[in-house]
Amino acid sequence: MTQPKLALEAINISKHFADFCALNKVNLKLRHKSFHALLGENGAGKSTLVKCIMGYYHPDEGEILFDEKQRSITNPHHAHVLGLGMVYQHFTLIPNMTVAENLVLARPQLPAVINWREELGVLQSKMAGMPFQVDLNASINSLSAGEKQKVEIIKQLLLDIKVLILDEPTSVLTPNEADEVLTKIKNMTQSQDLSVIIITHKFREVMNFADDVTVLRKGQLVGTAKVDNVSAEQLANMMIGQEMNTQPLERTKSADTTTVLDIETLNVDDDTGLPAVNDLSLQVQSGEIVGIAGVSGNGQKELVQVLAGQRRLISGVIKVHDEPYYAKRQQMRAHKFHCLPEEPLRNACVPNMSVADNLAFRRFDRPPLAYKNWILNRGAITSAARELISRFSIRTWGPENPVGNLSGGNIQRTVLARELSEEVNVLVVVNPCFGLDFNAVADIREQIMQARNRGTAVLLVSEDLDEILELSDRFLVISEGKLVYETTPQRADLTKVGQHMAGH
Repeated sequence: MTQPKLALEAINISKHFADFCALNKVNLKLRHKSFHALLGENGAGKSTLVKCIMGYYHPDEGEILFDEKQRSITNPHHAHVLGLGMVYQHFTLIPNMTVAENLVLARPQLPAVINWREELGVLQSKMAGMPFQVDLNASINSLSAGEKQKVEIIKQLLLDIKVLILDEPTSVLTPNEADEVLTKIKNMTQSQDLSVIIITHKFREVMNFADDVTVLRKGQLVGTAKVDNVSAEQLANMMIGQEMNTQPLERTKSADTTTVLDIETLNVDDDTGLPAVNDLSLQVQSGEIVGIAGVSGNGQKELVQVLAGQRRLISGVIKVHDEPYYAKRQQMRAHKFHCLPEEPLRNACVPNMSVADNLAFRRFDRPPLAYKNWILNRGAITSAARELISRFSIRTWGPENPVGNLSGGNIQRTVLARELSEEVNVLVVVNPCFGLDFNAVADIREQIMQARNRGTAVLLVSEDLDEILELSDRFLVISEGKLVYETTPQRADLTKVGQHMAGH
């Protein structure tokens, strides 16, 4: 039987960070013109593997074959020259520039003087062959998250790459946009000289679009299979090494219907001074989870930043327990107001400080973590950190590990552990399970539900509609900074929800 031609092969790749083994003799075979899914729990080694392929990391051992020839890929530029491209989990576009300017500046080599008229003409002709059409003259700031993701993909395709790596490419897209993007990329693997690796946590995407799947667990290869030969349940068991936690969340009925968080006609500007939140009003009661669904970039970030004290409001009133709330530290402590913001490493952590110190931020100046409210008790800080690391299954080699060294999902767990480590009256969470594996998702959603059942008023802002439907008592859709639709999970018309999310 003839062996299929391979576009890319990683052979016995190992990578250590100090004493931590991130990859242990991992193999990956990407068939020519195929769509290959890379699955694994958070921290399983997926990102480390693709970074070794792209030249960000140099593996301790093993080799990379591209187009069936051994390559020593020393840096990302070298990877691009060979024909490898990657679309990252977070946008890498320059916000205040146009689409065309971003596409031109992405090229590895540029002339000393750029003829923009000529470049625009070349781009317009090349766009005819692209799977997506985006206005080249549009400012990146004016694009929706879905359009930005399309620009990121076009940016790579214009570099004439042969292998495209996609890291969680649909996390900021509506369900319809996600299907559109993946369908067109899958079609390109069948009609053009393109092979794709997709890192995703969504089994539906694997089962509907991938040809092959590779599963990693704890830095080791568990197995590779053709998607037609496996079920989602089998893949889940391969990922976690045990049966998935499928117990439904227990939701108790609260006798207290007091309005805890009350937001009235809130107006907030974005970083450019343009309106981001427009006359937004909502209330959250004790023992209730209110969800806000929407595509990224529709005012959610600015809303949460105001609630967390990271942005000033233009007008409007925020009340907690019917008292004005200004998001100062003393007020947050007095009202037991806790928050897990978007991009927690950037907005809720100090990357170079230890996991223990980051876990202590809320309580570092109070006993038992401090003597006389100002002398740090290092032993107590470390002991408290160990307890939270165990309780929230934070994967770290120890409390003294800098939090910036953790994977994205473990950073998420670290911040949520800190925010749920005390009594909470108001909890604001943004994409709390983004990038986490299935058992971790189940555990964190259970933690949020338990807080709700204890009487906490929870505002859940999420781009994952399934998460909104599972956790919320009721939810609202936000579009262009306005709340445009309200319903309950039981009564939700998903077609209408998707239309409102897309701005229709």
